[in-house]
Amino acid sequence: MNIIKCFLFLSLFSLLPLVLKAQQPAQYSLFMLNKYAYNNAYNGLDESLSITGVFRKQWLGFSGTPLNVNFNTHLPVEVISSGIGLGIEYDVIGAYKNLSIRGSYSYILDFGKNGKLSLGLAGRFLQKNLDGAQLLTPEGNYESGINHNDPFVPVTNETGMSFSLDAGAYFKHKFFEVGISAINLTQPSVGFANDSKVTYLRAYFLSACANLKLSDKFSLHPSLLLKTDFVKFQPEIAALLKWNDNIFGGFAFRGYDNKSTDAFIFILGMHITKNLTLAYSYDLSIGSLNSYNSGSHEVVLNYNLNKKIGKEIPSKIIFNPRFL
Repeated sequence: MNIIKCFLFLSLFSLLPLVLKAQQPAQYSLFMLNKYAYNNAYNGLDESLSITGVFRKQWLGFSGTPLNVNFNTHLPVEVISSGIGLGIEYDVIGAYKNLSIRGSYSYILDFGKNGKLSLGLAGRFLQKNLDGAQLLTPEGNYESGINHNDPFVPVTNETGMSFSLDAGAYFKHKFFEVGISAINLTQPSVGFANDSKVTYLRAYFLSACANLKLSDKFSLHPSLLLKTDFVKFQPEIAALLKWNDNIFGGFAFRGYDNKSTDAFIFILGMHITKNLTLAYSYDLSIGSLNSYNSGSHEVVLNYNLNKKIGKEIPSKIIFNPRFL
C-alpha cells in the first residue's frame, strides 16, 4: 500500500466514529508577510488598501497532499477609527476540499507615537466537500467499481456547510508588533448526507515580530507564530534581513522537539515597486515525511495602495535655502 493510500485510509478511519474532530488551520510559511491570515484584527493596520494573494503546495512528491490558495484584502476606515476586511481561503487535502469566506471588522485605538491597538471580530462561512470515491475501507470491494461495504462512508461527493466566529487583538508599534487570535469559537460542525460530521475545533494563535534597524542599509525582522488548540503546540520562528528597504531574505524553523519538528524554511523576496511585494519560500522537510516528499513551495504577492483612500500620503517637504 503506497503512502497516499495509507493517507486516505487514515482519513477514513477518523470518520468511523461519525464525528471527526481533527480540523486544522492551513499552514503558511510566510506568515510574517500575511498577518491577516491568522488574525482578523490586523484589519487596516497596513494603513491603506492592502491585497494579498498566497499559493502554497505542500509536500511535493506524492498525491493527495495539501494545496492552499488564500486571498485577502483589508483597509482602514479612519472616519470611524475602524478597519474592514475580506478573506477567502481554499484548500485541498486528500479527499477533502475546504472553502472559507471571512468578513471582518476591527475597532482601532490610536495611541499616537505609542502605537495602535486593534480589536477585531469576524464571521466565517465554511464549506467542506468529501469525495467518497477517493476513500478506501478495509472491507471494501473495488474490483468492479466502488463498494465501501460501510453505510457511513460516501461513494460520491458529499458537501456540508456551516458558520463560525473568530476574534482577535493586535498591537502595532514602530519597533514591534504582537497579536493574539482565536478561530472557530463556536466549534461548528459540518454534516454530510451519510450522517457523519466534521467539527471545526477552536484554534489559537500568538504572533510577535520586531523591526530592528542595523544600519542605513540593513534592518532585521525576527518573528514568531505559535499555533495551539491547548492539546498540541506548533511554534514557528523566523528572521528576515532586509537591504535598502527593498530586497530581503531569511530563514524560518517549524517545531520544537522530535515529534513536532517539520521543516527548515528558506525565504527570498523584494519590493518590485512601491506598491508591489513578492516573496517565495521553500520548506525543506526534516520531519517524519522527509523521505516521501521533496519539500513545499509558497508564493506571496501583496499590493498596497500606499495612500489614504481618497487622499494622497503627503510627500516629504524639502526646504531650499534660496527661497527661505
